[in-house]
Amino acid sequence: MSDACRFGIEEEYFLSNAANRSIARKVSSKFIAAAQAAFPDEVQREMLQSQIEVATPVCETMEEARRSLATLRTGLANLALEHEMLLLACGTHPSAIWSRQRATDASRYDKLMRDLQMLGSRNQLCGLHVHVEVDDADQRIRLMSRMLPFLPLLLALSTSSPFWQGQRTGLLGYRLSAYAELPRTGLPELFTEPDDYRAYVETLVEAGAIKDASYIWWAIRPSEKHPTLELRIADSCTRLDDTLAIAALYRCLVRHLLRKPKLNTGLTAASRAIAAENLWRAQRYGIHGGLICAESRSMRTVPDIVDELVEQLSDDAAALGCLPELAACKAIASNGTSADVQLAVYEEARTREGGQAAGLAAVVDWIASETRLDRAALPKGEAVSLRHAV
Repeated sequence: MSDACRFGIEEEYFLSNAANRSIARKVSSKFIAAAQAAFPDEVQREMLQSQIEVATPVCETMEEARRSLATLRTGLANLALEHEMLLLACGTHPSAIWSRQRATDASRYDKLMRDLQMLGSRNQLCGLHVHVEVDDADQRIRLMSRMLPFLPLLLALSTSSPFWQGQRTGLLGYRLSAYAELPRTGLPELFTEPDDYRAYVETLVEAGAIKDASYIWWAIRPSEKHPTLELRIADSCTRLDDTLAIAALYRCLVRHLLRKPKLNTGLTAASRAIAAENLWRAQRYGIHGGLICAESRSMRTVPDIVDELVEQLSDDAAALGCLPELAACKAIASNGTSADVQLAVYEEARTREGGQAAGLAAVVDWIASETRLDRAALPKGEAVSLRHAV
């Protein structure tokens, strides 16, 4: 086991029209050139023109990740403003219409769009990906299965996608519902032995169904490019502190499972089915609905689960130097996620200004200010209540 549990974070962002808050249908090549010139190793295009992705360097400390993401968010947001756009970190854009999107002109994306057809255009979604280094390839595959019971909690804490095409969905994390239209998504199968996983991948590749394992888009997967286990279940977090909290929790869980090789080794088909049910509950209710505990056959609140888990992982967090970031998960569980704030901002603006469009515009403005780390841009004297129906 690598003592450092080195890691990297990828965040996907939307680009929105600054004048009318709608999603940017066609992004200026000058903006892309400026972004890639400013961050040549960190920025890359996504399948749709309205999205962009950043990646930190390999990090050993949370402070390194914080500095990198803060620089990327602020720098890209400022460049976007120069090109009359807003940068938004969230799982779904509050008002974007998928049928109006354009694909990015690139060979990989051209092939994907031909394969996915309409589903590719509907993939108007942004996620948070966290890579944690695990040197042994067999361990990465086994950890993928052993991590299954924790995945719903990681989603619940990251929910930032309560809107879809200008409508309240009734879910706190709608992103995964839309993403589930694509093949090879959702929870991975219960591969308890590395050879089973390799046989699955090799069969798909040799049959010509996929080019390589990077076309498997599960909620967690062994990375094709790096010696890491990649978390993919989380929504793109609007608040940087939330991103770092999710990354710290996942990093600690990887270390904890490596230290305790028997933990979660006896998972069954029932275990995976319960994880799937909890995943639905995380999508629907975020931190509010509770998750099923398989051992006690009872429902437990997310704050209680987080409190217990933070205590269990305290030694791992201390060893990795991320105690404050891990503790921040308790604040999310108590105070709400981006989805909670989005809904509260929407309801207040809709009521105050008398319309759905005003509510959605206010949500876009809040997301943009948080993404840019510019809290001074928030309206003064207009506190919002986080109480809303879930």
